[in-house]
Amino acid sequence: MVSRLVRPLLCTRTFSSASPLNGYNFELNDTQKEILNVVRKFTREEIIPVASHYDKTGEFPWPIFKKAWELGLTNNHIPSYLGGLEQNVFDSCLITEETSFGCTGIHTAISGTNLGQSPIISSGNREQQKKYLGRLLDEPLIAAYCVTEPGAGSDVNGIQTKAVKKGEEWILNGQKMWITGGGVANWYFVLARSDPNPKCPANKAFTGFIVERDFPGVSLGRKEINMGQRASDTRGITFEDVRVPKENVLIGEGAGFKVAMSTFDKTRPGVAAGATGLAARALYEASKYANERKTFGVPIAQHQAVAFMLADMAIGVELARLAWMKSAWQADNSIRNSYVASIAKCYASNVANKCASNAVQVFGGAGYNSEYPVEKLIRDAKIFEIYEGTTEIQKVVISRAVIERSKQSL
Repeated sequence: MVSRLVRPLLCTRTFSSASPLNGYNFELNDTQKEILNVVRKFTREEIIPVASHYDKTGEFPWPIFKKAWELGLTNNHIPSYLGGLEQNVFDSCLITEETSFGCTGIHTAISGTNLGQSPIISSGNREQQKKYLGRLLDEPLIAAYCVTEPGAGSDVNGIQTKAVKKGEEWILNGQKMWITGGGVANWYFVLARSDPNPKCPANKAFTGFIVERDFPGVSLGRKEINMGQRASDTRGITFEDVRVPKENVLIGEGAGFKVAMSTFDKTRPGVAAGATGLAARALYEASKYANERKTFGVPIAQHQAVAFMLADMAIGVELARLAWMKSAWQADNSIRNSYVASIAKCYASNVANKCASNAVQVFGGAGYNSEYPVEKLIRDAKIFEIYEGTTEIQKVVISRAVIERSKQSL
């Protein structure tokens, strides 16, 4: 199933700064370096040459997804007892940054399944994991995370999808929106309100379900034509009297909010890594063009206005990388990383947008044209400030942590 060359590398679960007792260490170990070489080759040969095609057509990149699956670049976190890689967050983020350098749309198409899997990995029982995660290892299939609704994004408590228990089953009715991988997924994690009382607190009002795409009553909306990351299949999903067996409930009735939110501390470092990869690509394209384009007899890179712009971009890339690395490191060392993960996601998203904008500025008029790569980058960058928690939501998390710390004595 997985390349004999790559699988041993990806199965390594440690990195150079794995223990808090070791102090800071900014050197990747030999295994990580080998992983990066494999992923970098895959990105240069398989992603970059076709990124423009998938951006223009909006097609789902199945050929690339299947190659990534064969190499072991998908399903990174599935437990080893099932035959998965059980890769740590840090190493997964290394892969994310590199593939995102090639195209964040294609990366999202490849990795979006990880978000759908996360609730089952963290909260599923052995039977659920074997059935649904095992399926993803047997074939190049995709899972999707169904929480967002037309009227409920950051405000999860506003979810209207309802789950009513009837005997040994639950009946789901409602609509989800902006679901990554929604049209190509084999099964979904779905969050629904199981307590109709509007005063019921969120941590008791919702239940999480595993819903198969082929269940009667599941219907797909049209593929959304988004500003950027168009290779990713995003659409609405409607549930009409969908019968879900009790065996597909995660943990138990009322535990859905905890299940759904538990994923973000581990997935937000990956979003930050993806944003860093885009920012690094913007810096690469801008600096390359600045060395080639001449004005007043010299390359524009020699003009201080442009040179300082490149310097600002480089500063942003380096600091965004350090931020996602710290948040991933904390996750892998069982240190609660909500605060740092939100900082990483917030900062790296901002850096991606700033670097993409600066890259267009360096290219001048050419940067505004779709024949040049930076026009796509600026479209792809915006969503990083929105999905998996908007920038504003990250600041809520960060500010609450700061305020709480201020109450503690010195």
